[in-house]
Amino acid sequence: MECYLSLVVFLISLPAVFAQVQDTAYSNIIVDGARAAAKIDQNYICATLDWWPHDKCNYNQCPWGYASIINLNLSHPILFKAIKAFKPLRIRIGGSLQDRVLYDVESLKDPCHPFQKRKGGLFGFSRGCLHLTKWDELNLFFSKTGAIVTFGLNALHGRHLIYKSTWGGDWDSGNAYDFMKYTVLKGYQIDSWEFGNELCGNGVGARVSPEQYGKDLINLRRIINELYEKSEIKPTLIAPGGFYDQKWFTKLLQVTGSGVVNIISHHLYNLGAGDDPRLVSRILSPHYLNKTATTFIDLDQNLKQHGPWASAWVGESGGAYNSGGRNVSDTYIDSFWYLDQLGMAAVYNSKVYCRQSLIGGNYGLLDKDTFLPNPDYYSALLWNQLMGENVLSVMTNASPFLRIYAHCAKERAGITLLLINISNQTEFILKIENGLSELVNPKTTIHIQSSFIRGIKRSVSWVGRKTSDEPLYREEYLLTPANGQLRSKTMLLNGTPLGITKDGNIPNLEPTLADVNSPLSIISRSIKFVVLPNFDAPACA
Repeated sequence: MECYLSLVVFLISLPAVFAQVQDTAYSNIIVDGARAAAKIDQNYICATLDWWPHDKCNYNQCPWGYASIINLNLSHPILFKAIKAFKPLRIRIGGSLQDRVLYDVESLKDPCHPFQKRKGGLFGFSRGCLHLTKWDELNLFFSKTGAIVTFGLNALHGRHLIYKSTWGGDWDSGNAYDFMKYTVLKGYQIDSWEFGNELCGNGVGARVSPEQYGKDLINLRRIINELYEKSEIKPTLIAPGGFYDQKWFTKLLQVTGSGVVNIISHHLYNLGAGDDPRLVSRILSPHYLNKTATTFIDLDQNLKQHGPWASAWVGESGGAYNSGGRNVSDTYIDSFWYLDQLGMAAVYNSKVYCRQSLIGGNYGLLDKDTFLPNPDYYSALLWNQLMGENVLSVMTNASPFLRIYAHCAKERAGITLLLINISNQTEFILKIENGLSELVNPKTTIHIQSSFIRGIKRSVSWVGRKTSDEPLYREEYLLTPANGQLRSKTMLLNGTPLGITKDGNIPNLEPTLADVNSPLSIISRSIKFVVLPNFDAPACA
């Protein structure tokens, strides 16, 4: 009877057993270690502090809390440690309301009031104001955390509405000039000044023509040169900080010419609105993720043709617009999108990638109430610690559900692979090889047939070094969700939950070590950083 019951239990459990069985795919990866295909800034990871007040609401929720630049609690210990951990973190101050901000300098004639909800106002708010005492506090905080600061200036001041959302007239630089002068006199370190937010192309709420924008940028460049004339280090000038429009961007470059704008910044929200029910399916679709490459390619070619003196930044990107998707943007699954876009942007010569936001909205790297890190924070921190400046080309015969990016390892020998497996059923077993540069397309991850890889006679072992005293291991950082739930707010690193330590610190992100000769695998719906310290890569020397 006992044997019979055991058989019944076994038969009942069979569907669950088979449901957990994964397909296994054996795939090859060839990394070109001979030369860099692109190069990112040493401080590639960036995050935005926004102006949105607590009553900024979308979809019957108000997800910003008191995370605004104006009222953010700068004394919170987790905020300080979360920024400090990046050594340093690049921070952009900006957002939709930056073109409604006045600066409380002596010449300001209007009262310095906070943003207030106003029907008919741009984005539904009145003009706001930044008190200089708050600016002093922010700069003290930035100095202590070592943050690298980009400040977005109000580019609508002095203009008037011409028709619908089109604004005309010259930019009134007076208020910005006095604010910048105060900043210089106080010795505050601003890495870059950005002009305007989402005023290019068709604009978002407001737009300015590229001819007028270019004229005002020439004026701003003159101001920067004047105010920083005696400074050893001069801030760079960034524009236009909006969605890419090929015709508009080209005209801006033609109007300004060389010596004006250093960085062309653009925004990306490729997943749709924060309440779009398709957010999850889009994140898990390689076809959908690949669409963003068109923007990167077009901008890269545009700069080469019309503005070779300027570099490209992703100035703001949060995946889903209107404050992000609740229980999506702040969960494990969002790291599939986030890390894939970090990797893709780097391949196409983006020097910096600014996440919307550091804190505030559903897409904050930190929770707006507790300040505790969301999963994407740890993904950003791992990237920052492991991915070096030189981007390496990759070829593979793996399914497009396996996203693969390779960089020189950061501040050490070897390379780092970023593997993102968005397949729901396939585990990949990978063979890594070091290919010759002429065999590798310098721009894209190409999916090729395994017969082609077998036909490459000159490919070499990825180890590439024979010295016996060198470590013959690789480091692995496997990211998975708690309890296997893709929308979990807890991320596991090599099976251990990531969270603030008992003494209130950001945890150390430690790898597991694996023998170089053991199979390299990645399970379904997981992310893995792999450091190969013995990979012979002249590009990384």
